Amino acid sequence: HRQVPASIKCVPPSLQPLAEMSVSSLLPSERAGKSDGYCSRILRAQGTRNEGYNEFRLRVEGDPENYQPGSTYRVTLYASSPAYFRGFTLIALREGREGDKEEDYAGNFQIIDEEDTQFMINCPPAVTESTPRRRTRIQVFWTAPPSSSGCVTLKASIVQKRIIYFQDEGSLTKRMCEKESLYGETTEKPLLDCCACGTAKYRVTFYGNWSEKVHPKDYPRRANHWSAIIGASHSKNYVLWEYGGYASEGIKKVAELGSPVSMEEEIRQKGDDVLTVIKMKAQWPAWQPLNVRAAPSAEFSVDRTRHLMSFLTMLGPSPDWNVGLSAEDLCTKECGWAQRVVQDMIPWDAGTDNGVTYESPNKPTVPQEKIRPLTSLDHPQSPFYDPEGGAITPVARVVVERIARKGEQCNVVPDNVDDIVADIAQEEKEEDDTPETCIYSNWSPWSACSSATCDKGKRMRQRMLKAQLDLSVPCPHTQDFEPCMGPGCSDEEGSTCTMSEWITWSPCSMSCGMGLRSRERYVKQFPDDGSVCTLPTEENEKCIVNEECNTIPCMLSPWSDWSDCSVTCGKGMRTRQRVLKSPVELGECTEDLEQVEKCMLPECPTDCMVSEWTEWSECNKSCGKGHMIRTRMVKLEPQFGGDSCPETVQRKKCKIRKCNRGGGQGQVNSDEKKRRKEAREKRRSKQGGRQGEETTSPAEHPGCKMRPWSSWTDCTKLCGGGIQERLMTAKKRLKSAQLPSCKDRKEIRACNVYPC
Repeated sequence: HRQVPASIKCVPPSLQPLAEMSVSSLLPSERAGKSDGYCSRILRAQGTRNEGYNEFRLRVEGDPENYQPGSTYRVTLYASSPAYFRGFTLIALREGREGDKEEDYAGNFQIIDEEDTQFMINCPPAVTESTPRRRTRIQVFWTAPPSSSGCVTLKASIVQKRIIYFQDEGSLTKRMCEKESLYGETTEKPLLDCCACGTAKYRVTFYGNWSEKVHPKDYPRRANHWSAIIGASHSKNYVLWEYGGYASEGIKKVAELGSPVSMEEEIRQKGDDVLTVIKMKAQWPAWQPLNVRAAPSAEFSVDRTRHLMSFLTMLGPSPDWNVGLSAEDLCTKECGWAQRVVQDMIPWDAGTDNGVTYESPNKPTVPQEKIRPLTSLDHPQSPFYDPEGGAITPVARVVVERIARKGEQCNVVPDNVDDIVADIAQEEKEEDDTPETCIYSNWSPWSACSSATCDKGKRMRQRMLKAQLDLSVPCPHTQDFEPCMGPGCSDEEGSTCTMSEWITWSPCSMSCGMGLRSRERYVKQFPDDGSVCTLPTEENEKCIVNEECNTIPCMLSPWSDWSDCSVTCGKGMRTRQRVLKSPVELGECTEDLEQVEKCMLPECPTDCMVSEWTEWSECNKSCGKGHMIRTRMVKLEPQFGGDSCPETVQRKKCKIRKCNRGGGQGQVNSDEKKRRKEAREKRRSKQGGRQGEETTSPAEHPGCKMRPWSSWTDCTKLCGGGIQERLMTAKKRLKSAQLPSCKDRKEIRACNVYPC
């Protein structure tokens, strides 16, 4: 921003003809007060706002309620049909500020279309129209202010015919507050002391959703995987990782190599600050349907002092990208243990590698940067890049469910049915002591009980040993037996199925008329006696969307995704389409089937441009040795990495004639003087006309014959101005020749005059 005179009003070009009307409509006290300051309040007419109150709207793409500090958003000002506007003004103010100081303005606007929009000449933070004309929509980019800037209000004023609308509330105002910091100094999540009693046991399940279907851009078809998951339940005195913190050596090994070994050592060195180490095996490939491969899970415990859970896993290949939870608190404010936590996750950058694509070569970040979430505007080559700055589609979901509690509980809120079922659904199991060097398949389902009556029998399950990485470490049994009885004979109600809650209904299968929707649930606990659950896991029902849709003549498909920008840098165009779904005979459809808008990518490199050389100047001496110069001007400085400018001044030596030092050696007759003068002028015209070019024919001198000029010698310097010379010697001197006219000749010229 730059300071402007206090007397200048912020009046957009479209408001210039209306300035008198607008000023006269302000109260005298208002006129006096608002004329002072950095950038006066945008003028507004006194009068009702009812007309057109909802005709004009200001929208931030994605309709976010909060802004991410430093992120860029597309801002659109548009009129609903058939309204239009001729001019506008758009500003972004910190909440509660008047706009009369530079620091009152928040963030920065960026022009997309210079034919439509420009910065206001007398009020640099504001955006206005380039030329007054009828329009229905304008777009600009707005980059949010840095962290700790508080709430921001985007405001627009509209000029339609001779009416000015200015909204302090409603459709021409958009209020956005700062999102909870992801880029802050730390993960701003206040950690309270836990007041729960006893202990709780949880199961964490990781559902990877990073696939070519969901994240198609540059998806690595080969070697895509999730690394082994590593984490812990811990106290608030230990931080595994957090946004705004720096990655430890263990985190760096996970982030760049997918190796959890160093991280596990760091966790185990924390002693009493850690209750359970959480580990899950790597997943190759990254995504497979659940009916092919079960989602990995692990169990862990928490208590009053170690009630936080953190974990991380690398998505590979990638420079240093991971997902995970940081210090998730499972202790509730009501002194109980959380029943269920579900989190969708986007990738974050560990700050140790500078790569921007999945398979970028190793490029360490020096100095190391802080851990931060990836965004859709990090780099145009990023697989998550979105020129509109939208949210990244989550790559994973983690579900943490409580499966048991021990000890006396003291939460003040009574348990609900879900809490009770979860606690009795699964009894404590012994810890799995299988060595990590033994790689098994999953256990098969339990076989039927060997007894069909109420006499005790046995049932069996088995697994296959797939690899034994260390032959010195024995691998446990591959078969497992347990006692059982026939169906319905268990002392406990083992035949009871425990089901999850129903997942929400799917969208209706039809966008118009009658269709179907469905919902699902899953078995949380199978019967202990090995019998099959018969409760339904899926439900379907009819649904109706817009019952009168058959009378609507114009049915359109949703808009397709925007195409890629038509250029790789600078300003281009992008398009999107939709198709007509209703039969043509129902009526003519006048809706647009294609939309085109401008898009802007990082600026293109611009090379330096220079003018042509001027003519050589006159020699700066009238006799003896001197020099001549020529110049050229820089027409356009290089921008955005373009080629730099060449030299703009050149110099070369010149020698017109010897200077007369007073007195000669004898009287020379006038004819001889005349001949000498003609010879000098002839040589000078040849030398000036050719500007230093070589002369190949020998000079004629009365009384002698001369040899041709020799070749120029090598330049005495490679740069910075050197000298070359050449000679002409007498070939034959006649007896009648006078000595001065038959001397050997020498010429000197400048060379390599460009700077070193």
